[in-house]
This record gives sequence, C-alpha cells and structure tokens, in this order.
Amino acid sequence: MASADVRQELDCFICLNIYTDPVMLRCGHNFCRVCIDGVLDTQDGSGGYSCPQCREEFQDRPVLQRNITLRNIAEAFRSTQLEEGKTGIFCTYCIHSPVPAVKSCLHCEASLCDDHLRFHSTSPEHVLTDPTTSMEKRKCSIHKKILEYYCTEDSACICVSCSLVGEHRGHKVETLDEASEKKKQELRNVLQKLMTEREETEKRVQSLQDRRRKVQEKSAGLTERVTALFIELRRHLEDLEKRLLRNISSQEERISQSLSDLIHQLEIKKEDLSRKMEDIEELCNMTDPLTVLQESDTGDLCDTEEGDDEDRERHDRLLHDGGDLDVSGISHTLHTGLSDMIKGGNVFFYIPEASDILLDVNTAQHRLQISDDMKTVFWSDIEQNRPETPERFKFWAQVLKRKFRRYYLDLQVSLNLGLPVGQSCLEEFTSILSSQRFSSGRHYWEVDVSEAEHYRVGMCYPSIERGGEQSLIGNNNKSWCLRRYSGECFLRHDYKQIIISPDLSSNRVRIYVDYEAGRLSFYDLCDPIRHLHTFTTTFTEPLHAGLAVGKGSITISGGERRREK
Repeated sequence: MASADVRQELDCFICLNIYTDPVMLRCGHNFCRVCIDGVLDTQDGSGGYSCPQCREEFQDRPVLQRNITLRNIAEAFRSTQLEEGKTGIFCTYCIHSPVPAVKSCLHCEASLCDDHLRFHSTSPEHVLTDPTTSMEKRKCSIHKKILEYYCTEDSACICVSCSLVGEHRGHKVETLDEASEKKKQELRNVLQKLMTEREETEKRVQSLQDRRRKVQEKSAGLTERVTALFIELRRHLEDLEKRLLRNISSQEERISQSLSDLIHQLEIKKEDLSRKMEDIEELCNMTDPLTVLQESDTGDLCDTEEGDDEDRERHDRLLHDGGDLDVSGISHTLHTGLSDMIKGGNVFFYIPEASDILLDVNTAQHRLQISDDMKTVFWSDIEQNRPETPERFKFWAQVLKRKFRRYYLDLQVSLNLGLPVGQSCLEEFTSILSSQRFSSGRHYWEVDVSEAEHYRVGMCYPSIERGGEQSLIGNNNKSWCLRRYSGECFLRHDYKQIIISPDLSSNRVRIYVDYEAGRLSFYDLCDPIRHLHTFTTTFTEPLHAGLAVGKGSITISGGERRREK
C-alpha cells in the first residue's frame, strides 16, 4: 500500500490528523480520545448518542475502548514521517501533533501537509513552493510582492513592480524558471569541468599510489636481497675467519715445533758443555802434573767447535728469517678474501666501477688549461691559442646587469680595451667535454670541486651548441648539470632549475647514469652519501661528461676503467 493510502487510514475523521490515543466505538470506528469526547459532550442531553462517521445511534453514552494496536501503528508511522521529513518544517495547521509539511504557500505564509494541501486555495496568488520557513526572503522587501523575475543586469530576483516602476525598470528580466535553468546549465558546465578535474586528480592519485606500491615492492625486494647478501657475506666472513685462524695456528705450530726442537738440542748441548766444564775444572784443580798430562779424555774436552756453526745458523734462521709468522701472507689471504666478497656484492647489485674519464682538449675553450693527466681543468686569464675546431667551445659571458648595474659601463670599457674583466660583474663559462662517451650501460664518475668558485658539472649530448647562451651546460634540452654560483647550488636542465637545500656538505660530487633506464642522478659525497636529484628521460644520443668552470679548477676523481660484463 502506498504511503499516502496508509496515511488516510490513520487519519482521525474528526481532526483529520494521525490518531492520538485512538479509541473505538461499538460500531468499529476509531477516533482520537480527545476528539470523540468532545463530540459526545455536545450530544449530552439530546436523548441519545451517535457515531459521527456512520451515524449509528446509541441509547447510552458509549464506552470508549482503547485501540492499542492502532495506537502503535500510528506512532510508528508518525515516527517514520518525522525521520523522512528532511526539511524539519511542519504543517502550520496540525496543532495536535507535528506533521511534516509538503508545501509552503507564500501568499498565506503557511506550510501545509498533504491533508491540508487538498483543501488549500488554487487561485494564482497562492504560490506554492517547497517547504520553507524563510517566506519573507521570497518576497520583495520593497513592494512585499512575490519574487517572480530575475534581473540579468543587476543579478537580482525582483517582483513585477520592480520591473515596471521600480529601480529595475527597463532592465532585461527573465522568469525565475528561465534564469534558474540558465544558472543550472552554467553549474552543469562547471560540474562537468570539476568532474573532469576530479578524474584527472584521481588518475594522478592512482599514479602516485602505483608509484608508492612499486617503491614499496622494490624496497621489499631490495631488503630481501640485502638480507640475503649479508647472510652470504657473514658466511664468507666466517669461512675467511676460520681459514685465517687455521693458517695462523698452523704457522704458530710449525714455528713453535722447530723452535722447541732446537731448544731441546741446545739444552742437550748445554748439559754436555756443563759436564765438560766440570771435568776441566776438576783437572785444573789437580796438583799432580803427571795426572793432568796423562788424562786420556782431554782431547774430547777441548773439542768445542764441532757442530757449533750449524747450530748457530739454524738458530739465526729461526730467530730472524723463519722464526716469525707470515703476516704478509695472512694479509694477502685476508685482502683477497675481502676483495672477492666485495666483487660478489658488486655483481649481486650490479654496481659499476668508476669510469675513467679523460678530458678532450679539442673541445676546450681557449681560457682553459688542462693537466697532463687530462683530469684537471683550470680557468685562466691567458688564452691558450689552440687550433679552431668545430668541436671547440667559444667564450661566452653573462653580464649580471641587474645585480651589478654600476659595473656595466666599466665592463664595456674593459671588453673594448681587451683588459681583464672583474669576476664580480661577469659570469664566465668556459666549457669542455670528455673524450669518453656513454651510449649504454651504467656508469658513474666523480669530481672534486673544492678549488672552483663557480662551476657546472654534468652530462651533455655531443650535438650541444658550441657558442652562445645555448652552449651553456643546463641551458638547453641537450644537457643536465649541477651548477654553483654566488654560493648557491642548483640542478639545471633546459633552463629549468631546482634549488639544492641544504647546500652541499662536501666538495665531491658523483654523477651516475643508467642509459637504458634513462636516469641521470647527482650525489653529494658526504657521509652518508646524499642523493640530490634524478633526471628521468629517454636518451637519444651518446652522453659525454661536461664541465664548465668560471674561476678555479675542477678535478675528475675516481678512476679505473670499468670492466665490461
């Protein structure tokens, strides 16, 4: 049964509201106790009583019997209606119990439930709206008439008098429905944009969640691999320890045995010598010369050189040459074992060795000096007058007019006269590339920048410009660098830069490239090593190490050529 039909069955015939404390007559009809008592009171003294609904007559005042079942149903329905009444606005005319309103009349300034709405006037001036308590807001504050129109010029809701004789006369107006529909369409357009933006946001959130999941999975994998590596390293360390201890123990046992044997022989010899000494002393104490001269064993007593050289040689050998532990051999075994473990760890994590980077003098700008080992580059006031080649970088300087405007005129004079230019107002860039190029694999190299006042270090494509501002490392899409100037560090690519904060903690920088993965990373070699940033791209050309120094020097450190796998 529909809710409206149920409501009709629960309405009192007298008050037209939901039953309150319902009672039943003998005829079977139900009424609110208060309502039926009032009717029966009016019938007192009339000679009889009757049901107000079916007109059945009763000689005596009927006994009112409570209908508990109907009361429970009515209360349950009333509770449900209150919960469903989201507006919290109740019918103005239902005075016995709160009944949710379904409409409000702006003309009557009253709210109505379903029952009272059926009897409400349908004349045009009675404008019905959704239930509201703010009826005054729906009327013109000046003319006290219902707001029916919308002034598009003033963006205001107005009444008919406002549009005819009021301040909005002559303005373009629309009905509220038309204006509302237009605004709804604008809101729908905004809603569509918001939905699109939300979808994009959800995609970004999803991509970040995927990245987080991948990082967590990678972390778990690395944790497992590191744990397995250290279990293996501990096993190798224990084996190496046992091998070294066995070696030390074996050497000690062998040397101790040799020393013990020689000591035993020397003890025997010492006893023999003591015996001879006693015999000689006894002879020396004799007073009879004939007895002394006729003693037959004196030749044996006087023989002290036999075997003495051999004992002394063996003694010296055990005491100096062969009588100590072979520490060098033990150290070699230790070093070899540890080196094998380190190599195993490198293979386990595919760690490349430092690449042997050499500078290419054919690319060096004329104000750069290069060390004999091709690993250190110096900025110099003296031009080197090298042959001009297409690969060579041309001199380029950036005048810092904004910061050093008062030096600009002096700068122009200095340049015109060929005089040295002050570093305070000029940022000079003298670049050079490496002779090595990387077109595959993983590599890293390191630089010592402790002697450079400002510099750029990174990697470049060989097609980088060799003159003008586009030749600066990091000022194009063909190079990536770490730049330092005026005490600040930046990571730079294609004119975009990322400030490094906090500043570098060391004077050594590591550049790591994974060519296939398209990753170029920069590290500050402090303790522990600090990751500065990783550029991600797809490399389309081989990569060269690139350096630019404005004052001082840069040294490439590290350095055995990496072994190919």
